[in-house]
Amino acid sequence: MSRPIPYPCRLLLFDLDGTLVDSSEDITSAVNRALRRLALPELPPGRIAGFVGSGVQKLVARTLQAVQESGADPALVRSLTEAYLDEYGRHLLDRTRLYEGVAETLEALAWADMAVVTNKPERFSREILEGLGAARHFSHILGGDSLDARKPDPAPLLEVMKRCRAGAAETVMVGDSAVDVKAGKAASVLTCGIAAGLRGRQELEEAGCDIVIDSFRQLSLCFTPSRRP
Repeated sequence: MSRPIPYPCRLLLFDLDGTLVDSSEDITSAVNRALRRLALPELPPGRIAGFVGSGVQKLVARTLQAVQESGADPALVRSLTEAYLDEYGRHLLDRTRLYEGVAETLEALAWADMAVVTNKPERFSREILEGLGAARHFSHILGGDSLDARKPDPAPLLEVMKRCRAGAAETVMVGDSAVDVKAGKAASVLTCGIAAGLRGRQELEEAGCDIVIDSFRQLSLCFTPSRRP
C-alpha cells in the first residue's frame, strides 16, 4: 500500500533505545559488569546489543541463555536482574547520547504531540531524556513497567493515544526494530523505521514497516500536520 509523503499526522510515538538515543555502550557495559559480579563469563558487546529492545526481563533471559547451556535458575535470574538494574542505574548517562539530528528534528516537529513508548523501565527513560535535555518535547513517557503490557503488545501505544485523544489514522509509531513495527501494526497506526538504529533496515523491512528512512533527520520531511475537522 502506497503512503503519501509527507504523511499527515498529529501524534508521533517514539521508541527510545536505537531511535532517539544511542545507549548501546552503557547497556552492554552494565550487563557485563553484572555478569562479573556474579562470576559469570562476559559477552561481546555486539552480541549483548542484539538482546536489547524487549525489556529488562528479555535482556537478562537472553544473556543467561548465551552464557550457560542449562536452564536459568529463577534465583540466578533475580540476582542478575538486580545486579544489572543497579549497574545500569548508576551508569546510564556515561556514554549515552542523542543520535545525530535528533535535537534539531524534534524542534522541527514541535507542531505534533510527541510521546515516548519504550520497553526500558520508566524511571531510567525519564532520567536519560531529562539528562540529555529532551524530556520537554514529550507529553508522555511510558516505560516497560508503566503498564502490565509492553511492546509488541499495542496496549502502551493505545494508552498514549487515548490520553492524547488521537485516532489511529493520525498516529505514527517511530522505532528501529520489529518490536516497534509489530506494536504499531497491532495498534493500527502507521509505522516508521529508522534504519540507522540498533536493528537495521532488513529487520524493519521484513517486519513490514510502512516507511523506512536512513536517519532521524528525514522525519521532518516525512510528516506534516493533519487537518482535523
